Amino acid sequence: MNFLVTGGAGFIGSHVCERLLRDGHAVWTYDDLNNFYDPQLKRRNLCDIQSLAPWNNSAKDPATAGSPAYSTGRAKPFEFVHGDLTNRAALDALFGSVKFDQVIHLAARAGVRPSLEEPALYQRVNVEGTVNLLEAARKSGVKKIIIASSSSVYGVNSKVPFSESDPIFSAISPYAASKLACEALGHVYHHVYGMDVTMLRLFTVYGPRQRPDLAIRKFATLIHADKPIPVFGDGSMARDYTYITDTVDGIIACTQKEFGFEIFNLGESQTVKLGCLIELLEAALGRKAVIDRQPQQPGDVPVTFADITKARARLGYNPQVKIEPGIKLFIDWFRKTV
Repeated sequence: MNFLVTGGAGFIGSHVCERLLRDGHAVWTYDDLNNFYDPQLKRRNLCDIQSLAPWNNSAKDPATAGSPAYSTGRAKPFEFVHGDLTNRAALDALFGSVKFDQVIHLAARAGVRPSLEEPALYQRVNVEGTVNLLEAARKSGVKKIIIASSSSVYGVNSKVPFSESDPIFSAISPYAASKLACEALGHVYHHVYGMDVTMLRLFTVYGPRQRPDLAIRKFATLIHADKPIPVFGDGSMARDYTYITDTVDGIIACTQKEFGFEIFNLGESQTVKLGCLIELLEAALGRKAVIDRQPQQPGDVPVTFADITKARARLGYNPQVKIEPGIKLFIDWFRKTV
């Protein structure tokens, strides 16, 4: 099949592209390579994807080239398209040139704390960009789209673990609000146009290629350099950390069935307190962390915890990597990058 993966140069997206290519599909990715973090890291991800197959003679290395697209020259190609979700004409042109069977929409402005500083940007990219993508897909006859939402939509939820049926009217950041809007839009396009839309509430994903702003990689980098790590609050904050291969398994499972409109949690269904996470990183790195205590930050929720009963039943989702071996796997990769 022909897949479009938006945000395919990023952390989760690059792993999804690799899995699809290994499964024999043709993959296009649409990514603006923005400077939320170093674009060179995203170009390296593209090179990693490309390494699954040899270059053809006309291809250009995405780490150095400014070309908007490249191809592996395989019978099932990989193409990178440099583009912005807010550019409707560019999306329309892409959908007009390729007949996509499915779309996996992972591109977004990410991060709770940055969204407090630039709420309009998050609204424009995440909400308007998703509308543009849905419209382009609708007009070109694409029937199935998978959209990344976030555990942040649960807000300060006193009921744990979080279930897809829980009320979600307590968002506490512009990022969370933008993801709530995307879920609503997905339902609209299913209800009005009959599109098959699956929303995935992702819980803190980690593993190789993790974004440098996320806690596990950020802390590992600082501990490795013997620099203080910022700890907001008393260390009791807990997260449902999900290893990248488990998240990708859930995403791929969604490509194999039709659901009409459905929402799934993709988490590990295990909470880890921040203090425990730091201890695991210390053990894997063989270094002690220097703690820089800071006040609790606006927008941060005290806990995330996924109820994955529905995903187990409907997707066959069965996460395999618990936090202890997951951190060791991440640090094995991390050591190769420093």
